[in-house]
Amino acid sequence: MGPLKGIKIVEFSGIGPGPFCGMLLADLGADVIRISRPEQRGQHNKFDIHNRSKRTIVADLKNPETILEIHKLISQVDAVFEGFRPGVMERLGLGPETCFPLNKALVYGRMTGWGQDGDMSLQAGHDINYIGLSGALNSIGRADSNPVPPLNLIGDYGGGGMHLAVGMLSALISSLKTGEGQVVDSAMVDGSLALMSFFYSLNNMGLWKDQRESNLLDGAAHFYDTYKCSDGKFIAVGSIEPQFYKILLEKLDIKDSRFRDQMNKELWPEFKKIISLKVILKTRDDWMDIFSGSDACVTPVLDLEESKNHHHNVSRNAFVDMDGFNQPAPSPRFSNTPLNIKHNASEIGIDTVDVCSEFNLNKDLFI
Repeated sequence: MGPLKGIKIVEFSGIGPGPFCGMLLADLGADVIRISRPEQRGQHNKFDIHNRSKRTIVADLKNPETILEIHKLISQVDAVFEGFRPGVMERLGLGPETCFPLNKALVYGRMTGWGQDGDMSLQAGHDINYIGLSGALNSIGRADSNPVPPLNLIGDYGGGGMHLAVGMLSALISSLKTGEGQVVDSAMVDGSLALMSFFYSLNNMGLWKDQRESNLLDGAAHFYDTYKCSDGKFIAVGSIEPQFYKILLEKLDIKDSRFRDQMNKELWPEFKKIISLKVILKTRDDWMDIFSGSDACVTPVLDLEESKNHHHNVSRNAFVDMDGFNQPAPSPRFSNTPLNIKHNASEIGIDTVDVCSEFNLNKDLFI
């Protein structure tokens, strides 16, 4: 059931990066108990992937008696995490200063956009705001376009949920070794800065121009970009290394000797036009037949449905169909403790009686 089997974690229900972090921990085998608001009781959406494999209870966090029962629960688990604005958990009587005396080994995860302190810590925000402050947003897009929001992958998910999961796992290891818990302050602006660290490094080495579509990895290079095919679909080209670039030119039947000057940025715009005129002559599937099995680093740009059926993803069992929901499988993969999905998201509150019985809680305060 995964390497975190036996680890018990309480998640205070939220949206986006917090539940995603909980999904990752549940995928890894932890017993994640999600606490939702009473008005959410009975709601059910099996496609709510963030809440797969979790147990679910409801609690009125404004009821002091219920808070005392949650204290009992927290005293018996390994970790808790929440995604409220700074100060909310303290006002509820569930802040770290209250919880650590109950459980000195507790790992206490906190997910916010701006962090627990700092000039903007109490302000509202979303992914686009956090990555705007980290330099990530300004770096993505075409030279003649506005910055392009990269979904909410950088702030919410990579710099948020994944960042918090890494922090909590690290703190759990420390707790298991020392018996001392601690707070994990995961700010999405911090996490997105960590994801941008390579580009700050390149910039300081003089190897990165701080303008969109001006660099090796931001769509300026003719060998690292997407190209439109005759059927309106796209291929992705990532032929950076000379040996891969050589195969790219062979497969495209480009014999122009100037293309040997691969890293001459002045030639990149013209080279892109030449490649574009080549690629537009065939369908995406035609090009995939041509590049199939080669090391040219050329792949199709797939939509969500196509990704589920791509032969590589199928061969890796990268998607799992559970109860009519074909979804990304848990990852990474472990040799001794393989991962699985316990179940899709359950009806909110359905595990209340079982959890109360297991942790000796007064079920009348949760139902």
